Amino acid sequence: MALRFIGIDPSTDEKNCPRVWVDPTKEEFVFQGWKADSDLEEEVRETGPLPDHEAVVRIPIRMVHILREACDAVDPDVR
Repeated sequence: MALRFIGIDPSTDEKNCPRVWVDPTKEEFVFQGWKADSDLEEEVRETGPLPDHEAVVRIPIRMVHILREACDAVDPDVR
């Protein structure tokens, strides 16, 4: 896997924090974020199932510029 690191939460201690990568080979975004608690997972399940092989993670809104950069890294023409 050839992950391309995009960014880290700007309000971080740089040890345990949300991060974003792009995997151009698999055409996927990769997120490190805070694990969802059971209440948030239950709220997510209201819109559909949450299979055992999937997870809900939280990314702070202050990282929106990093998410945009990740989208542009994949394809700058996709908007």
